[in-house]
Amino acid sequence: MKRHVIFILSLILSLTSCTPIYMKMYGMKSPETITDEKIAEFSENYDIPLADSYKLDTSYVTFLYSLDTVKYKYHIKNYLQPLQALYYDKSGQLQSFQINCYAGGYPNLKWDRNEVMTTFPPKEQAPIDSILPLNIQLKYIQQLPDSKDISTEEYDYIVFVHWNRFMGRQSKRLIQAVKANAKLAENQKVKIIYVNTDAIFAY
Repeated sequence: MKRHVIFILSLILSLTSCTPIYMKMYGMKSPETITDEKIAEFSENYDIPLADSYKLDTSYVTFLYSLDTVKYKYHIKNYLQPLQALYYDKSGQLQSFQINCYAGGYPNLKWDRNEVMTTFPPKEQAPIDSILPLNIQLKYIQQLPDSKDISTEEYDYIVFVHWNRFMGRQSKRLIQAVKANAKLAENQKVKIIYVNTDAIFAY
């Protein structure tokens, strides 16, 4: 069963323009559902503030597949990648979109490929679209026991980091890259929301 899951995940990651990611080489593990307590444990290991730690509702997948799967085929694929950083501006529109299959790199994903992370928000990596604005994204974010209510009004940018246990060190490296990039925001107020997605891939 685990081999079957690994094969499917590898296939998802290698679709179309995505570079194939071989699980062992990149420190990946097989997906499985983890408890809220385990999410908190991994959050602390990855230096995620528990107040800013959330999880993604599995209905997120249902929403994406409720869209026109022909017209939005590649958009859906992108939004289902295991590692993502989504940068929304004050109007709630997506301004920068970073995902694993555009990062490249070996044996670690290179989030600053083509120096995209040298400015805030990052330069274009994955294509930008409007099918998942901020208000829709927020609908699928679930609080954990230590999570604070999400307030967006006072911030210039809201950044969602999709991370998980099964991507191992690649999750940690994405979190570090997003934190470093946020320091370039200067006078702009930035809120980073860390969203665990293990349940999505186990589901």
